[in-house]
Amino acid sequence: MVLTKSNPFTNDEIEQLKEEFVVYIKTVIDIDKKVCVAGMGRHFEGEQILLSQGSSQNSIWGGGIDLENKEIDFNSFINIRPKDNNTKNEIQSEVIKKQYKMLTEYFFAEII
Repeated sequence: MVLTKSNPFTNDEIEQLKEEFVVYIKTVIDIDKKVCVAGMGRHFEGEQILLSQGSSQNSIWGGGIDLENKEIDFNSFINIRPKDNNTKNEIQSEVIKKQYKMLTEYFFAEII
């Protein structure tokens, strides 16, 4: 199940988001609008949802949560954007990475 929210996910919603990978939840976050899409099979699906809702490409970043060890990662093919000074899968800007981590902790406060 794919869910889009601007407030924290509930425990019931998190259980639904686990349907795709069981031990991992993919996330895509608009760090400016503070909106999270989670639970998709591929990050570009979440990216497309946010773009269709008016998000700006340079505000959208992908990653996820390993549910076994509660670690947040910052890796996604949608992050490869040389024009935004990001040439790798991982978010390279420490400022953006910090925002992404803080927002992930907000959206998934029930489990992190």
